[in-house]
Amino acid sequence: MGGKLVHCASASFFVILEVGIARFCNATSLDLKRFAGRCMMDYKKLSKTAAYALRHAPWKYGLEMDEDGWVTVSQLLNGLRSSPVWAGLNEDDLRKMIEASDKKRFEMKDEKIRALYGHSVPVKIRKEAKIPPNVLFHGTARRYLPSIREKGLIPKSRQYVHLSTDIETAQSVGLRHDRKPVILVIDAKRAAKDGVKFYLGNEKVWLADHIPSRYISEL
Repeated sequence: MGGKLVHCASASFFVILEVGIARFCNATSLDLKRFAGRCMMDYKKLSKTAAYALRHAPWKYGLEMDEDGWVTVSQLLNGLRSSPVWAGLNEDDLRKMIEASDKKRFEMKDEKIRALYGHSVPVKIRKEAKIPPNVLFHGTARRYLPSIREKGLIPKSRQYVHLSTDIETAQSVGLRHDRKPVILVIDAKRAAKDGVKFYLGNEKVWLADHIPSRYISEL
């Protein structure tokens, strides 16, 4: 069976990667198994780092972002490789990162990559308005309810309000802020008819500039 030879610089040995198997060669007397994790790509960690670069701090990584949020893949790779953790990063790793993500954070095409939602960069990322589902959901902490009842949903530190297509996703988001989150129901059909603009983030996330309180009810 063929394998891929990978050098683990942090542990000074080589790993032959096969399907479901990691074999070690050129090793010292160290317990090599405890170093194996250093040689495997942590796609979850990579996703968080790339999200930070593309959503919040492109200037820290030398990225030139256009008005649609795109940067070149080569720029992102060069920016991330400045950290020893990602020194061996390549384009295939970015593709695998996107495939491994269950949240569909990124889009990659024509040698460019962008985050699909969650931006807080000073220049607002341009989005094209779309017709939303009839109903959308938003999970939030109980402490925010008085403000939401008065002002509606506002982006705060992000560029857009984030809405979910299902209760489960909204619940998951709300749990980050409150052990007993409140699920808000958004009458997106009526809001869109009245001129509120909605933008597609991905198949589970929709975005809006602002949702007035008259379109919001509590589940």
